[in-house]
Amino acid sequence: MVFYGVLRYFETVNFHLMAVISKKSDTERVVASSPKETDKHENSLRPKSMEDYIGQVEVKKNLSVFIESAKKREDALEHVLLHGPPGLGKTTLANILAHEMGVNVKTTAGPALEKQGDLAAILTNLREHDILFIDEIHRLKTPIEEILYSAMEDFCLDIVIGKGPAARSMRLSLPKFTLIGATTKLSMISSPLRDRFGNVIKLEFYKQPEIEQIIKRSSEILGYQIADSAASRLAQSSRQTPRIANRLLKRVRDFSVVYEDGGEIGLPIVEKALSALGVDDLGLDNTDRQILTTIADKFHGGPVGLSTIAAATNEEQNTVEEIYEPFLLQLGFLERTPRGRLITDRAYKHLGIESPQRQASLL
Repeated sequence: MVFYGVLRYFETVNFHLMAVISKKSDTERVVASSPKETDKHENSLRPKSMEDYIGQVEVKKNLSVFIESAKKREDALEHVLLHGPPGLGKTTLANILAHEMGVNVKTTAGPALEKQGDLAAILTNLREHDILFIDEIHRLKTPIEEILYSAMEDFCLDIVIGKGPAARSMRLSLPKFTLIGATTKLSMISSPLRDRFGNVIKLEFYKQPEIEQIIKRSSEILGYQIADSAASRLAQSSRQTPRIANRLLKRVRDFSVVYEDGGEIGLPIVEKALSALGVDDLGLDNTDRQILTTIADKFHGGPVGLSTIAAATNEEQNTVEEIYEPFLLQLGFLERTPRGRLITDRAYKHLGIESPQRQASLL
């Protein structure tokens, strides 16, 4: 029994270690859509009002109606669930909703709420019509999630005082508040919790002109001018994601300060910076291209198993599947089949390599 207990302990430690390694690998990439420690000034670039928020036109229209209705009724905004890929502005939108409603916002994250008392303390400190924003709400523990059921529906908190036969239940009234949840994995939220949100809103990837507007706005906030051609080129490599666009802009600014004394950011310095960072015109970095090139050269385009790709590229299997593959699938460069991964003709064309089908037709 002791042996199995020790074995189980090391398996758990290994699992958490792999998770940390995977997260670190993602945050080291300049085109990673997850937040980085170097993004500490990101808040200064975030819009504060709905008018300044660029993109997500339909979402803004609907939310503006809900906000106006709540104000006229002098009621709290109905609970909102925001979902979509990281970096599209879920946290920004939650703060904008609080600003438009003229109320306070309390911010926390699913992993940070470890005990029922943590959530209870936050709920009891809310004021009338305040907003509670929970990021990564899909990572809430089940006992904590169950507290939200009555809090969201009846605006009350059920707590148990004492233990054993002497235990008794007490119900505390809560002010009418709005819960805004943000998640990148909607399927991981239980149905009872998801059904209690009145507004379930999906954020879409941004269009090229919208990303260009965001880059120009951010450059003005940073105190730099950027040429239209430079903003357009930078938007091409931003993976349709504002967070990546702002991160690339700050790296280009650094190159401009060093090599051009911080003048207007033009197309040549953008090209130089992106080349140095290893980011191409579609937003692929060196590891993305390495994965595609490995499948093309070593495995003749596939099909090849995920574990084999991970071993050949010296990356963790979870890292390849969760961090690198989604964008390659989105571009149509990679296909998942029951036999393994295949790269497409579009990937061959982007890499400048003749596909096996093309080579066969020429022969």
